[in-house]
Amino acid sequence: MKIYDVEGFPNPARVRIALAEKGASAEFISVDVMGGEHRGEAFRTKNPDAGVPVLELDCGTCTSECTAITEYIDHSHGEPTLTGTSPKQRAQIHMMNKRAESGLLDAVGAYFHHATPGLGPDLETYQNAEWGQKQKEKAVATMGYLDGVLQNQDYLSGDVFTMADITAFAGLAFADFAKVDIPDNLTHLKAWRANVASRPSCGG
Repeated sequence: MKIYDVEGFPNPARVRIALAEKGASAEFISVDVMGGEHRGEAFRTKNPDAGVPVLELDCGTCTSECTAITEYIDHSHGEPTLTGTSPKQRAQIHMMNKRAESGLLDAVGAYFHHATPGLGPDLETYQNAEWGQKQKEKAVATMGYLDGVLQNQDYLSGDVFTMADITAFAGLAFADFAKVDIPDNLTHLKAWRANVASRPSCGG
């Protein structure tokens, strides 16, 4: 399988962590986002939304969206699971993954692309600074929520590392890049982050 991405970008990082956790390999193909390759016709045939990452199977099937790609990787490469086994576990993981994605990673992204210079005027063709600032507030509020979740459990969906933890970890890395700091009093979130960072898949 092939993964079209940009190394170091937050969403591609999620897929790379998932691959490492599963001991799976892929051929990585770099997309020149800064040069606008992702908006070209050739790439849009793979992902009409013009975003990375994209998974392309040997049969030619293309899948975008990190959650969908992680589902494929998880269910194609055995244990340990990142997306759950029982209906209850899968539901909880998907719930927490969505909260981490929309409340943290996507909110930081909206702040970065709307309320800062972002990727520059050639790529940031529309900006709404007020919206961006509101999304920054949402990201910080979500950090507080996640800190509360982690007060009595090791990971976001319970006692095992899952897709939700990958998403939140990537979201905090993006927050660092966008200069959105974790409030000092969120000690549970900071301890969780240090623990996740020690995993080989996350650079530890």
